[in-house]
Amino acid sequence: MNKTLVPLREEYITLGQLLKLIGAIPTGGAVRAFLTTTTVYVNGEPENRRGRKLYPGDTVTFDGRSYQITKGEHP
Repeated sequence: MNKTLVPLREEYITLGQLLKLIGAIPTGGAVRAFLTTTTVYVNGEPENRRGRKLYPGDTVTFDGRSYQITKGEHP
C-alpha cells in the first residue's frame, strides 16, 4: 500500500484536523460521524478519538488509503 505524505508545520495535528486537511470530511463537525462509520487505524491500532495527537512518523490508515505524517511545510 502506498503512503501519502502529509507534512506538518506544527509539532502535531489532531486526527480530526488531519481528516479535514486530506479531504476525507467536508467540515470539522463531520469528524464524529466519520469516526463512528469508518474504521481508522493509527500506527496499526484502531482509533476513534478525533483529538488523538498525530506526530511525524505516525501513520493513519482507512478505506485502503494510508497517510504518513512528516515534518515540513504543507503545500
